[in-house]
Amino acid sequence: MDMNFFNKKDEKEKLEEVLEHSIEVEEDLMRTYLITAERVHDDDELKERLENFAEGNAKRTKQLMDELNEGRED
Repeated sequence: MDMNFFNKKDEKEKLEEVLEHSIEVEEDLMRTYLITAERVHDDDELKERLENFAEGNAKRTKQLMDELNEGRED
C-alpha cells in the first residue's frame, strides 16, 4: 500500500480535529459573550459589543463547519 495514502489520511484527520476543536472554542466564546451581554444592564454600548462578538463567533463557527463538511466530502 502507498505510504502517501496514509500521510494524506493522517493529515486529513488532523485537520478535521483542528476544525472540530476550533468550532467548540468558537461556540463556547459565543455562549460566554451572549450570557455576559444578558447580564449587562447599565452599559448599552458594552452589551452591543458583546452581542457583536457573539455574532462574529457564530459566523466563524458556520465557516468552520462548512470547511469541515467540505473536507469530508472529498
